[in-house]
Amino acid sequence: MPKKISIVDDHKLFASSLRVLVNSFDGFEVLNYHKNGQELVEHIEKGLELPDVLLLDMSMPVMGGMETMTWLKQNQPDLKVLALTVDQEDETIIKMLKLGARGYLLKDIDPDEFELALNKIVETGYYTNRLISEAYRNEGKAENQELLTGRELEFLQLACSELTYKAIAAEMNLSPKTVENYRESLFSKLQVKSRVGLVMLAIKEGYFRI
Repeated sequence: MPKKISIVDDHKLFASSLRVLVNSFDGFEVLNYHKNGQELVEHIEKGLELPDVLLLDMSMPVMGGMETMTWLKQNQPDLKVLALTVDQEDETIIKMLKLGARGYLLKDIDPDEFELALNKIVETGYYTNRLISEAYRNEGKAENQELLTGRELEFLQLACSELTYKAIAAEMNLSPKTVENYRESLFSKLQVKSRVGLVMLAIKEGYFRI
């Protein structure tokens, strides 16, 4: 059964082209279209069908993307939202992600990456790209980096690879116990509880690029 996509964008020509593109992807079809956030809210409040992924523009009349995302966080926090816009300001990207957006793409994105993003959001719940990584790095990396030592940063980079902790110890010319101490230190400083958490944070903060 194809995954349903909703489009919220005030540019009808773009939305029409986007509908054709999404419908050409294997396993996806456009459910409906709304020209602003208010139309989406009215649709949801009527109890009508929700999409698997919502494509949301930022700059729209009546109710823009940020306001729409704020409403969704309060009323439909589980709805998977992918921002698709021309706004590439770091502050906007970070605010959208903090409000619960599952990804952020620019409208000039390559169709193949767009399809990949849709699949990733459906399969894993999130899609992270360089745009997001650089936004986090530019906005907050300096503050967090002050908390980490050089060796901890080195360990963090290696933790994003496929190397085992034992192999990381060998790569860093350290004992497995010392590497374990680095891991626990990073867990504490960065407030994560697993290697997966470390990797996700490293990507978001721009320490590691996919």
